[in-house]
Amino acid sequence: MDLVLASNNAKKLAELQALFAPLGVNLLTQGSLGIPEAEEPFETFVENALTKARHASRLSGLPALADDSGLAVEALAGAPGVLSARYATLFGQPKTDADNNRVLLEQMAGLSESHERGARFVCALVAVRSATDPEPLIAMGRWQGQILPALAGEAGFGYDPLMWIPALGRSVAQLSAAEKNAQSHRALAAADLVGQMREAWHLG
Repeated sequence: MDLVLASNNAKKLAELQALFAPLGVNLLTQGSLGIPEAEEPFETFVENALTKARHASRLSGLPALADDSGLAVEALAGAPGVLSARYATLFGQPKTDADNNRVLLEQMAGLSESHERGARFVCALVAVRSATDPEPLIAMGRWQGQILPALAGEAGFGYDPLMWIPALGRSVAQLSAAEKNAQSHRALAAADLVGQMREAWHLG
C-alpha cells in the first residue's frame, strides 16, 4: 500500500519508512508527486499535521501520513514549538538547522542549571484514508531531555545535537539510527499509530 508522506525531508522519510515497515506500506514523499508543501497556520502540532495530511491526500488521491514535530523548551514557554523548523527566521536568520541551533542557544544564554534547561521533543502523527476522512488516526509521542550548552554528536538532524537524554548519557545526535528509532518521540508516536492502522485500516 502506498502512503503519501506530507514531507520532503529525506531523513524524516528514512526514519518513518523504518518505523512503518511492519505494516508493509511504501512511503512516497509529496515532492516526488509534484505536491507543494501545505500551509501550517496553526499553533498545535496536531492541527498542523492534520492539515498537511489532508492536503497531501487531496492532491494525490492516496492515503496520507503527516508528521508535525518539534522541540518544546520549558524555560521558553514551549518555544520553538510548531516553529521549530524555522525558529531562526523569527530572529532574521536563515532557515537552517545550524542557525536554529545557534539561535536557541542564544535565547537560553544565562540558563545554566539543569532544571532550567528541561525540554522535550514532541511528535504528532496523523494518517488519513482520504482528504475527507472523518476518522483521522492521531498519535502523539514525547521524549524528555535537556538542552546542552553546546553541540554534541554528528548524527540525526534538527536539534538532535543539543538534546541530551539523561537516561542514556548521550545527546540524540550521538545515537545510532537504530537507537533513535527505538525510543524517540517519533518512534513512540509511530508505534501507537501502527497499532491504530492495524485495527482501523486492517493493515499488517
